[in-house]
Amino acid sequence: MTKTAPISADVDVLISGGGIAGLTAAAAFGAAGFSVQCVDPTAPITERNVAGSDLRTTAFLQPAQALLDQAGLWERLAPHAAPLQVMRIVDAGGDVPEPRIVKDFNSSDISDLPFGWNLPNWLLRREMLARLAELSNVDLRLGCATTTLFTRTNEARVGLSDGSQTHARLVIAADGRNSAMRQAAGIKVHTTRYGQKALALAVTHPIPHVNVSTEIHRSGGPFTLVPLPDYDGMPSSALVWMERSARAQELFEMDETAFEAEMTDRSCALFGPLKLASRRTIWPIISQSAERLYGERLALVAEAAHVVPPIGAQGLNMSLGDMRILLDLAVATPNQLGNATMLEAYHRRRFAEVKLRVQGIDMLNRASMVEARGLRDARAMGLNALYSLGPVRKTLMQMGLGAR
Repeated sequence: MTKTAPISADVDVLISGGGIAGLTAAAAFGAAGFSVQCVDPTAPITERNVAGSDLRTTAFLQPAQALLDQAGLWERLAPHAAPLQVMRIVDAGGDVPEPRIVKDFNSSDISDLPFGWNLPNWLLRREMLARLAELSNVDLRLGCATTTLFTRTNEARVGLSDGSQTHARLVIAADGRNSAMRQAAGIKVHTTRYGQKALALAVTHPIPHVNVSTEIHRSGGPFTLVPLPDYDGMPSSALVWMERSARAQELFEMDETAFEAEMTDRSCALFGPLKLASRRTIWPIISQSAERLYGERLALVAEAAHVVPPIGAQGLNMSLGDMRILLDLAVATPNQLGNATMLEAYHRRRFAEVKLRVQGIDMLNRASMVEARGLRDARAMGLNALYSLGPVRKTLMQMGLGAR
């Protein structure tokens, strides 16, 4: 599927990083008519049950769906998507793991559409690669990494690991939290470590999820079940379980029977016995934000720009928010693609919002981690108070979708 490229290439946009954010950017800019090169050192894994596949899921919120449609991706993804109609918050912070406060945030209160749609990451990569294969103006270079960045006022020159060089008007750094392009531009980041890890996996359960995403708070971090289409004839959900690092590692290493018992207990048995429907994956939780979102001829997006704990489906949706602004600016003034005027406008339109969301998710995560009984009680009272105020509840839902 990878297209061959000349030793030296000239493109409008070079995208460093072929994860979900990078592939989305390639499809979006390619569909808008720009010549694009997208490079990544690792070929994406596009099957569910093979070593190294990404078993996490992505919940695309309403604004993201519009960008996916614009990029020609949504028609491919829609048949596989599980709608998220209700986001249920459960506080189980009492003496025993059982619900003591349950609040439903229903999308019908603010929209005729669901909050969003959930899809497995491995499947997203499969469908995105198929879409890029349709775009003759997109050069996808898998197994190839960006190694050097040299910029001038009118272009960037990017060295690749295969010895070739690409000249681009705009470089988009979508190459992750340890972004080589960000480091090459000398842009610093601020990182917060929580001493947490997250387990990600798929489960089946006898009680249907009825398109409700359920986030259960006790201590250590949220336990979130997000709807998936049925698997092997059973209702299925994606699980992200955040815990303090030692506890998370213990859970990761448990035998299957013990782990399933722990999952069911932590879920307050709301869906009946939870059964593993995939292998377990684990990764550390951090918050991170770049000191600025651009350099000369360079735009930072996604985890190159900001990393947040997996709460409220904000991570990739923030990334696609970056892409929407960048694409809007490029389409509105194509003659300014990648110049200082465009990139400074991108920074102004995104930086304050990104900073606010990183701080807000940091606060939510710290609240979810609390262990002292008094703090857990305060968290429950805060949830009850916010939900009881109708206008506040609707505002929180609109903010969660990315509305200003």
